[in-house]
Amino acid sequence: MTVSPPDLRRHRFHTAFRGFDKIEVMAFLDGLADDYDRLRNDMKGMEAVVTEHREQEQALKSTLIAAQKLADEIKAQAEHEAQRIVHDAEGRCTQLLEKAQLQLDDVKEEIDALKLKRKEVEASIESTIQTLRQSLKFVRDQDGRDQAKRVPALTT
Repeated sequence: MTVSPPDLRRHRFHTAFRGFDKIEVMAFLDGLADDYDRLRNDMKGMEAVVTEHREQEQALKSTLIAAQKLADEIKAQAEHEAQRIVHDAEGRCTQLLEKAQLQLDDVKEEIDALKLKRKEVEASIESTIQTLRQSLKFVRDQDGRDQAKRVPALTT
């Protein structure tokens, strides 16, 4: 027998000689008791489902918290790795700049040495030219003297 609250409110017992019919009242009460037991069992089942859902919810919350912690750790590791990479790159950049500066200094020294060598070569060439001019002048002067000496000999 399934009885709903409106059924309970509408139900009327037949009266007998001394009041309600006891069998009908007892049958009705037995039906109510059965419905009550069924509802209590249903409620226990639903409470078990609710408990299971709460446990699942708690498990999900724990999983989400663990996932968030893991994500935070991964992010922190990535940031640390990025900082390390940047630091290494800056170190390599500094080394490359220092090496390039040393090479630049070496090239400047070579240029200065070549300029000095050029001045020395120019001075040497100028000295050689000067010596050759003096030699040429000497030779010409000698030729002039020799010719002057020869010319009078021809006239005598």
